[in-house]
Amino acid sequence: MSDFDIRNIHLGDTVTADDVIEDLEFLDDWEERYRYIIDLGKQIPSMPEALRTEERFVRGCQSQVWLVTEYDQAEDRLYLAVESDALIVRGLAAMVLIALNRKTPAEVAAYDMEAFFERVDLIRHLSPTRGNGLRSMVARVKHEASALAA
Repeated sequence: MSDFDIRNIHLGDTVTADDVIEDLEFLDDWEERYRYIIDLGKQIPSMPEALRTEERFVRGCQSQVWLVTEYDQAEDRLYLAVESDALIVRGLAAMVLIALNRKTPAEVAAYDMEAFFERVDLIRHLSPTRGNGLRSMVARVKHEASALAA
């Protein structure tokens, strides 16, 4: 299909959730924080059109968002890829990838994304529709992880 390989999306290996929290806490205002989040999104490889299917479409998002999950049973790892047509949403998706990509389904299911978002006061600085979309994306990942962890 292309050079796109979900297993080679390593954003979360080089940048951790704690790194993101530290970086966002260091920035003085939300305009700078938004730029940082957008820059994170620019690091995500683009998803090929062929993967942007109806079953991968995330409902509840203001923007168009597609989520691909792949489970490696031998490694017990969940691999994630996200695509969006909006720069800020790609950045928010990058934050989700940093926190959850390449983890075991049990780790993904147990990870407290709300606490992650609260640490940086993120949800309060998003429109209600963006916040709901972000939660929809996380819920979809956690649902798939929970099913695999069961």
